[in-house]
Amino acid sequence: MKFLGLIFGNLKRSKTRTILTVGSIAVAFLLFGYLAAIRVAFTAGIEVAGEDRLITREKVSLINSLPKSYEADMERLDGVDNAVHQSWFGGIYQEPRNFFPSVAMEPAELFDMFPEFVLGDAEKQAFINTRTGAIVGRKTAERFGWNVGDRVPLNSPIWPNKSGDSWDFEIVGIYDGAEKGTDTTQLFFQYDYLDEARQYGQGQVGWYTVRVTDPARAGEIATAVDALFANSSAETKTEPEGAFIQGFANQIGNIGFIIMCIVAAVFFTILLVAANTMAYTVRERTNELAVLKAIGFTDGAVLGLVLGEALVLTAIGGLLGLGLAALLVAGGDPTGNMLPMFYLPVKDVILGLVLIVVLAVVAGILPARSAQKLRVADALRR
Repeated sequence: MKFLGLIFGNLKRSKTRTILTVGSIAVAFLLFGYLAAIRVAFTAGIEVAGEDRLITREKVSLINSLPKSYEADMERLDGVDNAVHQSWFGGIYQEPRNFFPSVAMEPAELFDMFPEFVLGDAEKQAFINTRTGAIVGRKTAERFGWNVGDRVPLNSPIWPNKSGDSWDFEIVGIYDGAEKGTDTTQLFFQYDYLDEARQYGQGQVGWYTVRVTDPARAGEIATAVDALFANSSAETKTEPEGAFIQGFANQIGNIGFIIMCIVAAVFFTILLVAANTMAYTVRERTNELAVLKAIGFTDGAVLGLVLGEALVLTAIGGLLGLGLAALLVAGGDPTGNMLPMFYLPVKDVILGLVLIVVLAVVAGILPARSAQKLRVADALRR
């Protein structure tokens, strides 16, 4: 701390160089923070997936339906606690760009299977009792300005209504997430309403969520489920919920790996910039460092002074970049709230702070060691 005045004084010597270096570091940490939020948008569902939940879908493709009768058959299997069918609706509000995830299922089973969705008891009962009732996640409700009691017309590119009109729903509840990473973009409504009013596909469902009594037996039970329907007209593929969600993310690409490569390339470039800045600074101040040693500064003090300057330089840029990233993320996702989750995780903020220190040490260690080994007589003769 006693050298802070000297450190800031040195940084002010070449303001242009300092500003450019700080700016470069800030851009790197801005990208780091913002890309962390994008990674969360595509992978957070994997992290919050239930370890005791399996997904059973049609073996060839998810777009192929399964018989609703499979539910009772699966629940008779040893190790299966409950099975719940779900059907993708693909809701569109007013115009095609207002697409959001919407699913038909049995309302009485929703919150038992998915405790991460939080809703009041009165709203749960209204959902069960209202044939055209729907509950919607907080994020989608805020996106469209919906409130409890609103009547909402939706269109589906998959399931046209027998009447030829749009599907009418009454919003009977707005649910929140028990955890920050919970998806609150979905709308749920009664399967019976869908099955009675759609033009075709009666008695068919999209997929099943199966809860097992022992997560350690998940693989064994998944095999048993698929064996149960082997050689039927609709064979199944059963896998852990996390693997199912990962499969969707992989259709776009390995988001985590792509982001890691981008961040690594950016930080390697910034490391070179910061290291070059510190090396140039030490060469520029060779005589001054020699004088400091001559008046009593130890080798360790000189080493600490140069490393401290690297840390201050990196900290200013890093904190500025992380702060800007947090502000941008707080302003909402770039798709207009279509991403299920979009936030900067605390663990990534902590990782960013660690990277600030690592970057400072790696960029400053060689120049600092050079200053530490400086011979006073030789330096003063330069």
